[in-house]
Amino acid sequence: MANVRLEDIKRRFNNVTAIEDITFEIPDGEFWVLVGPSGCGKSTILRTIAGLETATSGKLFIGDRLVNNIPARQRDVAMVFQNYALYPHMSVAQNIGFGLQMRQVDRKIIQERVMNVARSLSLDHLLDRKPKQLSGGQQQRVALGRAIAREPQVFLLDEPLSNLDAQLRDDTRAELKQLHQELGITTIYVTHDQVEAMTLADKIVVLNRGRIQQIGDPQTIYASPANQMVATFLGSPPMNILPAIYESNGFDVSGQLLTIPAVVKEKFQLRQGHSFNLGIRPEHIKINTDSERPEHPTTANSTQNSGLLSVEVKLVEPLGRETLIRASLPGSAVVLNIQVSGDVRLRPGDRLSLQLDLNHLFVFDPKTGDRILPVE
Repeated sequence: MANVRLEDIKRRFNNVTAIEDITFEIPDGEFWVLVGPSGCGKSTILRTIAGLETATSGKLFIGDRLVNNIPARQRDVAMVFQNYALYPHMSVAQNIGFGLQMRQVDRKIIQERVMNVARSLSLDHLLDRKPKQLSGGQQQRVALGRAIAREPQVFLLDEPLSNLDAQLRDDTRAELKQLHQELGITTIYVTHDQVEAMTLADKIVVLNRGRIQQIGDPQTIYASPANQMVATFLGSPPMNILPAIYESNGFDVSGQLLTIPAVVKEKFQLRQGHSFNLGIRPEHIKINTDSERPEHPTTANSTQNSGLLSVEVKLVEPLGRETLIRASLPGSAVVLNIQVSGDVRLRPGDRLSLQLDLNHLFVFDPKTGDRILPVE
């Protein structure tokens, strides 16, 4: 096992830069996830670490060894691909032991290691079957078993769960996390699924357009995103973004004034008339009942009236324990995601007053996407 260090890695394809200025270090034994939209460069980074791509510039270390010019077969890494890449004419046992056989490991050691790996993955009763006789989840575990049997320094996993159905993905994801806890092998996992990233990772690397946007543990990135891209990518449902103009008493959001309490206003040192994007997560919005709404708002009670927006329900999605509401601001194309208790009964066309928790409000620059507030 080993740490993995990338220093200013760049990869160009003719005139196209796939990744640029990629710098991070994964400590020995940690599970890191590279996440981002399609085309962000996450698979290119993984393939560069594996030796399947050659970095245009920069340095790549596995342990203390510079591996830029070392071929893939000598890097002591094991990669699990999206399509599993199993040999159809081989049995499960032969697939698991193939890497060891190619290394000319003693036959008895191969048999012993294949059995140990098969037991850990609940494949010991399937050793004589061919891949076509297995379910998708079983094939995925065989591919993992082949990687584990090699006992590599680093695991590289390229969207290994993307071909599984929803329930099987959940089950296999849990198995994968448990396996890592048992084996402790440095693991780099690529996915576009933010749920996988949040549940699996010790640290997440968020990528966009070939550049790192933020690195951190899941809770830190969720609670304190570096920019609007990170804020909207991580979280299900995603963070709400509201275009607004700053006024003396608050933010004008599609003609509605989002007033700011004095205690919150102290945090905002913004210039009047400037445009901003406000961000707030669905769990920080609640439905404001008539009994909570002041009849005649004044300066004295502005703290109670702050953070109120009127919306119209457009779509109701019952999910059992909770219900997801999509609502629009009147006369605007802006749609908000709201999470409410599953026993709340609403229909399209209903008018609601929403209470936004302004202590969890983010302010982004609409041009660059950079987070302006809260300031670190």
